[in-house]
Amino acid sequence: MTATDPALTALAQGWCALSLLHGRIEAHIERALQARHDLSVREYSLLDVLSRQHDGDGGHLQMKQVADAVVLSQSATTRLVTRLEDRGLLERYLCPTDRRGIYTNVTPAGLELLTRARPTNDTALREALDEAAANPELAPLVRAVETLKASVPA
Repeated sequence: MTATDPALTALAQGWCALSLLHGRIEAHIERALQARHDLSVREYSLLDVLSRQHDGDGGHLQMKQVADAVVLSQSATTRLVTRLEDRGLLERYLCPTDRRGIYTNVTPAGLELLTRARPTNDTALREALDEAAANPELAPLVRAVETLKASVPA
């Protein structure tokens, strides 16, 4: 295959469209969350992921798992946790069975903020998808997103 191969060109164009859709959605949600709740998309995502933990087997996530879930490096995730901890939205504690492990939980204040921010996030996501659906290049991707069934536990 050469650099001008039509299959590669189509693949690159598809990737560009997907990247554009992601960027538009994230920017729209970011503006809404910042304006109404003083939260970034990453902060919201972190609170959301951590709020889904439970006390059963495998219920608490290790920092690497959290980093993977919010699509950040472990060091960036640690800095984000520290910022939210400084705001009183998260708290860290030692694992009761392994003193080397440190867990992070959402505080009551963090849960309250997440509860208030969730409708903003959901509305902004819907608005961004509706806007993108009007673009012929992005409409097929929007349809694909809308048909995905997330494997996130309720």
